[in-house]
Amino acid sequence: MDLPAENKRTGLLALGVLGFLLIAVLTVFTVFDGDDGGDGGDAEGDSVTPTAGPDGGDAGSDGEGAAGEGSNTAVAPIVSASEAVQAHTAMVQYMAGLTTYDHTSSAATWSVPLLRLTTNDALMKAATALPTGKEWAICQAEECSSKGEAVVVRDALVSDDLVRDSGRSMSTLVKVTATRTADGQTTTESNQWLVTVKEDGGEWVVSGFDVFGLGDVGASDDSGV
Repeated sequence: MDLPAENKRTGLLALGVLGFLLIAVLTVFTVFDGDDGGDGGDAEGDSVTPTAGPDGGDAGSDGEGAAGEGSNTAVAPIVSASEAVQAHTAMVQYMAGLTTYDHTSSAATWSVPLLRLTTNDALMKAATALPTGKEWAICQAEECSSKGEAVVVRDALVSDDLVRDSGRSMSTLVKVTATRTADGQTTTESNQWLVTVKEDGGEWVVSGFDVFGLGDVGASDDSGV
């Protein structure tokens, strides 16, 4: 039995409305799902993803990170610049004084100011000495004199022995030039020494020295060696 034409049109119109509503509902769900996902991604991105700060460390969203805070903590040097100057002064005064004397020098008085610059132990007392034996006899006969100058070349080692509690020490390469006059003739010799100082009661004192590079021992500046 055929339905009237009016009923057919009504049925088709109802189906069209339902289809439109279904499409609208799906569209709304799709839009809201996409917005929620985007918001979550932005919120997590600010807190999780690190960014490089000015100093190369990781920084948060405000540009200040753990690395930036850590950079404010500086490691103190073993020896400060002013302390290094004091240590170098003790070195050059001692090494220059060691090669400054003349044929009238008395070992008892000559060594006193030099030993004040040292640890004044048995080793340094033995090392702080005028020429002896035949060399000193020749010096007296020729009325010799020696004038020493010392300059710091470079620092070789700075340490602080915490295990043995021996304190801070510094070893430095020092160039010593001695100008000697004997029997009317003048010669100049340059030697390089590795001089070690240590802290003793707030003062830097010489605790030892060794020849640095045997090729430099006794090299004459006049000969161009």
